[in-house]
Amino acid sequence: MGDLRDLYQEIVIDHSKRPRNRRQMPDADRSAQGYNPLCGDKVAVYVKLENGRLKEVSFEGTGCAISTASASIMTEMLKGKTPEEAQRLFDRFHDLVTTGQEGNGNKPALGKLEVFSKLNEYPARVKCATLVWHTLRSALKGGGTVSTEEG
Repeated sequence: MGDLRDLYQEIVIDHSKRPRNRRQMPDADRSAQGYNPLCGDKVAVYVKLENGRLKEVSFEGTGCAISTASASIMTEMLKGKTPEEAQRLFDRFHDLVTTGQEGNGNKPALGKLEVFSKLNEYPARVKCATLVWHTLRSALKGGGTVSTEEG
């Protein structure tokens, strides 16, 4: 368990202090806004599509270390994926952070996202980790604003 905590701290701290792809994307094809009113996390997600794939994904906003690290890792992992592949990755990640289980079947590998496997023990923190993913899904569906407190 100590190794997982060390890995968690190392990856989350690295991505929260030096987030990858944290920038506005003025020429984005799709974008959306997300908000977690319980802790104040706010995020914007930008996507540029090319040939049916996510060519670029970026984000900007303010949030806790978990929210920022999740956004940073997400943007790295989704480049080159189709929207369907992005949805499958979100589904598996959501299963992991809500149940602690990785699920089964033909789902994509989670890679660095596995460091969030113990978040199911802290339900309020699950929303911090998944906000950017819900916002991405909204962007891919055409945009808008999502909130962690909506049904």
